[in-house]
Amino acid sequence: MSSYINIYKKKNSLFGSISITGSKSVSNRLLILKAIYKDDIQIDNLSNCEDTEILKKSLNSTSNILDIHHAGTAMRFLTSYFAIQNGKEVVLTGSDRMKERPISVLVKALRELGSEIYYLEKKGYPPIKIFGKEILGGKIDIDAKISSQYISSLMLIASQFKTGLEIYLEGKITSIPYIKMTFDLLTLAGVKTSWKEKVIQIYPKKYEGKKYFYIESDWSSASYYYSMVAVSKKSHITLSSYNNESLQGDREVASIYDKTFGISTVFEKNEITLKKKFNFFSQKFIDLNLNQTPDIAQTIVVTCAALGIKCSLKGLETLKIKETDRLLALKEELLKFGVITKITDSCLEITDFSRKRINSFVRIKTYQDHRMAMSFSPFGLCSSFLQIEDPNVVEKSYPNFWKDLKSLGFSIDYHE
Repeated sequence: MSSYINIYKKKNSLFGSISITGSKSVSNRLLILKAIYKDDIQIDNLSNCEDTEILKKSLNSTSNILDIHHAGTAMRFLTSYFAIQNGKEVVLTGSDRMKERPISVLVKALRELGSEIYYLEKKGYPPIKIFGKEILGGKIDIDAKISSQYISSLMLIASQFKTGLEIYLEGKITSIPYIKMTFDLLTLAGVKTSWKEKVIQIYPKKYEGKKYFYIESDWSSASYYYSMVAVSKKSHITLSSYNNESLQGDREVASIYDKTFGISTVFEKNEITLKKKFNFFSQKFIDLNLNQTPDIAQTIVVTCAALGIKCSLKGLETLKIKETDRLLALKEELLKFGVITKITDSCLEITDFSRKRINSFVRIKTYQDHRMAMSFSPFGLCSSFLQIEDPNVVEKSYPNFWKDLKSLGFSIDYHE
């Protein structure tokens, strides 16, 4: 039997201050740029999450076999990075789940540009063997609807191509804010770029000069506190360090929770304060397209479930190829609370709530997915029977999560 925690809070209220480390998404992109440009890139407030630590360790490793475990971003970014390390041979492998996560779109694009990459087991999936070499560059067409990380991965290395790179985005573009984040970071780092409609161009080389980056805290991690404030009766939570001019697409959580759940966000210096609006009337049905912000989908679904709000959330096609099939995982685990859902390949709907009283422990499976653990934690405000399996899974993106919840007054009891 796996380890689990009992999590609950006696009073349905939240007061306190939390400091969250730098954005995982920004940290991982800047680590690749630092590996390319060395001392020209200086970074402060790097994320302390497992994914970032794995990427950092892999970039500094002298081994030719790198196990990146569950770190999907690391797998995609390192594939491109090692493809341009002339004369270096590397095998990238990972967990059993990682070997089920497709990488063929990225490998196909890199091969078309002249890279030498081979599948070692199942075609289209890790593990892969990479023979690094110089790449001329040129033009590439890439399917933009599957994962924005493939596109970001190519963008991060493209200035090292002798002729740069033109990327033609085919089809519907998913998670545009993550591509824009990469684009903006390249520009700030001194790389010449352009983006017109569905064509992104990265020019060769980089302007001279050192660049300093202080990484803003992670908005995906902040989303769980928005959910808790929405579920609580009274709250006043301050989070740092955040700013109103964020590069992160998940900053949209502030707008979504303001309009949908009545949670206001007050910016002051490098902090945000979350408060419940007085006399806010919750909607009985919520209809959202989260194509631009799929990483906060689980948070929003659980908020709706805890508040008894039916919803239809669209644009979730990428959730099926994450750490787990997140749509199926949500359907299975919400049913334990009597929440009836309907899922398709790109949509989740809460259609009904059974009226049975929950008077025994409900144990949530996390499926090796950090966001399953954290997104379900707000149920601890409205039930004393919540258990969450494999609590250490949060180390992937937010290692201090349970410690921070304790500082807000949650009781968290560990069991082996």
